[in-house]
Amino acid sequence: MNSRTLWLLGAGLLCLAGAVFAAGTQGFAETNQVGVNPNPVRLMRPPVAPLSAMALLGKEIFYDASLSSSGTLSCASCHSPDHAYGPPNDGPVMLGGATLSRQGARAVPSLTYLDRHPNFSIGPDKGDDDNIIDLAQMAAIGQQAARTTKTAGGTGASANIVPQGGLFWDGRADTLQDQALFPLLDPNEMDGGSAEIVADKLRGAPYAGRFVELFGAGVLRNQRLLIAEAMFAVARYQVEEPSFHPYNSKYDYWLEGKARLSESELRGLQLFNDPDKANCAGCHTSAPTRDGLPPLFTDHQYEALGAPRNAALVNNRDPNYFDLGVCGPHRTDIPEQTQYCGMFLTPTLRNSATRHAFFHNGVFSTLQQVMDFYNFRDTNPEKVFPRSADGTVLKYDDLPQKYHANVDVTDPPLDRHPGDKPAMTEQDEADIIAFLKALTDGYKVEN
Repeated sequence: MNSRTLWLLGAGLLCLAGAVFAAGTQGFAETNQVGVNPNPVRLMRPPVAPLSAMALLGKEIFYDASLSSSGTLSCASCHSPDHAYGPPNDGPVMLGGATLSRQGARAVPSLTYLDRHPNFSIGPDKGDDDNIIDLAQMAAIGQQAARTTKTAGGTGASANIVPQGGLFWDGRADTLQDQALFPLLDPNEMDGGSAEIVADKLRGAPYAGRFVELFGAGVLRNQRLLIAEAMFAVARYQVEEPSFHPYNSKYDYWLEGKARLSESELRGLQLFNDPDKANCAGCHTSAPTRDGLPPLFTDHQYEALGAPRNAALVNNRDPNYFDLGVCGPHRTDIPEQTQYCGMFLTPTLRNSATRHAFFHNGVFSTLQQVMDFYNFRDTNPEKVFPRSADGTVLKYDDLPQKYHANVDVTDPPLDRHPGDKPAMTEQDEADIIAFLKALTDGYKVEN
């Protein structure tokens, strides 16, 4: 039984009487003059309970900077609880290593709302089906299958044979347990050195006795088991700690009829869901699920958007270096599936207004820049991409020419052409940004 199933079971027991409802999306974005949702729903949030002994151990590890080579970097340093478990700095990436001078390879994702994240797969959503999928076979089918255009409120995208799920920008880890180990050993991040070094530090940590209490004295002698249980404890902390998935943004309360959106926020919501305008909800789902779970603002699928190259990244000083997402260099199991080169995971938009690094390479630092990218990428690419010495606009300059066909040019508003009218006005962009700010957790409901 996977974590999502357990989460659903717990929530279902807690809210048994009358809690299950069919959260129809028809009319869900309708508004009235006072900004109140005319069709409020009841959201099913995760049950809140005291942290288990395992989660409390995971909390200690999550905040333990001694596990890094610098002695100053913990999980919480890059995934700051004061920044929705995202990066606390204003740069495109975080700095790590022994002297905190080495750039991380990619923008730091938020750790919030990962408890409902599916495993990596290719092809249509299989729900709670835990059967192992042959990625190569599905990818081969995907090479021949037509891609369905994704529009807000549409259902065709679920049939797309594209990568989905998994953690990190390239989905190379399926579980929070596996995900926690990568930064710990990455020389550009916590730089733990080796499994032997990490295990020795765990044995000498002030909380080492917790391992013995939970797993017996033998765990300290078994390096592999010790690290595995430590990472599992971090995962339990992320699952059990409510602040990783609070669902308490203004929009959540608006869905429930407990908050009013401003005129700008309401208009932004309508534009967000309008397939002829921003069409954000085509990938960033904004409606509760049919079983009442709050929207995650991601369909968990992968897209090649052709974001500009970020000259601020050290790796990009090499003109032959390209971060190709699903097909490398950090993910190494399906590099031959070149139809996916340049694809990265669609992140949640919850708490996006708290970030200063957007897209996998952190090339954008504001929501305004992000909106401009979607609005002008195809109608006025000179506003988004750099020019070469001869004045040519270098569109998709962070992706080799041979993979340009992978870039999404079908989902609105990315289906336009030079000279076309942009999908959004300046006011439209401002209103959508106002709505995105309403997705920030920690909103206090007025009496």
